[in-house]
Amino acid sequence: MISTNTKDLLAMPIQEFIISSEKVAHVQMGNSAEHALLVLTRTGYSSIPVLDLKYRLQGLLSMKMITESILGLEHIEYEKLAEIKVDTIMDQDIAVLNLTDTFQKALDLVINHAFLCIVDEEGTFAGILTRRVILKQLKKYIYQKE
Repeated sequence: MISTNTKDLLAMPIQEFIISSEKVAHVQMGNSAEHALLVLTRTGYSSIPVLDLKYRLQGLLSMKMITESILGLEHIEYEKLAEIKVDTIMDQDIAVLNLTDTFQKALDLVINHAFLCIVDEEGTFAGILTRRVILKQLKKYIYQKE
């Protein structure tokens, strides 16, 4: 049986838990893989959102995707980094939440992702919801007394 506190948490909108888009490193369509590699390296993130010129979410890009794009038969072809565009190597099949989605939906999706991208009703990137934030909220609710 699910407690009232747990039901309240699961029904809660995710909006108050997200890290706003202004604080999230990203790259834009048309940026080079070289630029994306610099962003990933400087931030230490494993993957970053790819946005279009209107800041709508288009996909995610990871260090692994960049590395795989420059692997040659005999060596790593670093010289290709400046030529490759992020939109040709990004993952477009990603888990996305809307600002109005519930904590329960986020919990279901975050099992397989370190973070989830959040968009508004126009598809504009609003921020991310991290697994860390979700786990902290769960811990808080689990240890609360009924």
